[in-house]
Amino acid sequence: MKPLESAVLPEGIRARFVDDINGLRVHLLEAGFAPAGRPLVVMLHGFPELAYSWRKVMPRLAAAGYYVVAPDLRGYGRTTGWSPDYDADLRPFRLLNAVRDTLGLVFALGYREVAGLIGHDFGARLAAWCALVRPDVFRSLVLMSSPFAGPPELPFATDGKPPVVPQSPTIHEALAALPRPRKHYAWYYSTRNANAQMWHCPQGVHNFLRAYFHHKSADWKANRPHRLAAWSAEELAKMPTYYIMDLAEDMPSTVAKEMPSAAEIAACRWLPDEELAVYAAEFQRTGFQGGLNWYRSRTSGAFDSELQVFSGRTIDVPAMFIAGKADWGTYQEPGAFERMQERACTRMTQCHLIDGAGHWAQQEQPEAVAQLLRDFLHQAARG
Repeated sequence: MKPLESAVLPEGIRARFVDDINGLRVHLLEAGFAPAGRPLVVMLHGFPELAYSWRKVMPRLAAAGYYVVAPDLRGYGRTTGWSPDYDADLRPFRLLNAVRDTLGLVFALGYREVAGLIGHDFGARLAAWCALVRPDVFRSLVLMSSPFAGPPELPFATDGKPPVVPQSPTIHEALAALPRPRKHYAWYYSTRNANAQMWHCPQGVHNFLRAYFHHKSADWKANRPHRLAAWSAEELAKMPTYYIMDLAEDMPSTVAKEMPSAAEIAACRWLPDEELAVYAAEFQRTGFQGGLNWYRSRTSGAFDSELQVFSGRTIDVPAMFIAGKADWGTYQEPGAFERMQERACTRMTQCHLIDGAGHWAQQEQPEAVAQLLRDFLHQAARG
């Protein structure tokens, strides 16, 4: 395996490997690597993305004086050392092990402090946990598209009280019982068949990703997100089908209904076909199971108990949230956006919803994102 070819990368970005990172050979992109000693910024991608998703922002931050690193996370792209087998041990995809991956990479690069940790989508969840667990290393935090509501809570003052009765019906039973039966995408992603359905879909990986990226972007004009009142089937069903799917559908058939026209594809400047082809080639080679394992590690509940060790702990480093105005990710977990600002992040003073962007803000509106990041990082450095 070779690093990503320089021909597909913007000027000033190079790809290489870093070995022996918690059992991984990490493939990363970097910018601003000379001169040595610049403040380090680490960027963590989401699903179904790669380090490549930061290509438009990295040179802009490097020009501002930072050494910028974006790895392909465990399970993605050209990073190796993980198993794509659905029946393999899921423990390597625990959040705390992903924190170990990130910390190990930082230390391997010769840094003990990260000036800014930036995460998008599932990468935002990882970034939040890095800042929660090691605030001495990760000195400021930017969450994109996925609010962090805090660690799972430990039951409190339960002595002498009857056990809590589980919700009945469950949210999944309630979604399935709607007049238009539905299911939650994260639990679909956790099923055995999800990888094969996406990897070997009838339209092919390139067209599947084209429809998926389009459906969640500002180009899909029906993306008009708003706050939801509760974690209930009726409220969740107000979201588009890429989050709350029709019960009988898989994800390729879901997004195929919103496949953009040839004219719309030609007009898409933020993700032209030659750039989409980079994603498609990587996922055609690896499949999607590595990324899907992150969802499985969450939906299974198997690792909640170790996360509950941090119950009540807050993120106390300077923090900022960024999303597109057309991004439902801000509101997909009702109340999380508010809890992030009011309780989970004690020094979050900035929340920005960017015009002309959906879920992929760093690709749809890279200059606006880069400017917000530059301003925030400079402010955080001043304390």
